[in-house]
Amino acid sequence: MDIIFRGKKTYGEFLRSEEGFATNILASRLVLLGEEGILKKRPHQEDARKDLYELTEKGLDLIPVLFEMILWSAKYGPKSEAARIHRLLELIRNDNRRISQKMIEKVRSGSAIVPELV
Repeated sequence: MDIIFRGKKTYGEFLRSEEGFATNILASRLVLLGEEGILKKRPHQEDARKDLYELTEKGLDLIPVLFEMILWSAKYGPKSEAARIHRLLELIRNDNRRISQKMIEKVRSGSAIVPELV
């Protein structure tokens, strides 16, 4: 979800995520998400040692599902991160389909949904 919400795009950025993934787990998950057609990897234009990960159309189509999971998390986990993004929760509750389309376009253009969390 860091790719969607925080705009992370490189292995190193994912590795520094709060979840604290082990390097082998992160690497295998990125490969799996690529094999499943959810992520695609391309070379970094400025640093040949890095690759950039981005969501495919299949991956972008998961955003409305993730939003429903955020609603669930905010409802049952009042201390969850989801419960702290009040404006997004309100938008999802009011019209998940419409806000999902807006956020898909935002992520497609390379932006993060909640950039202040980066």
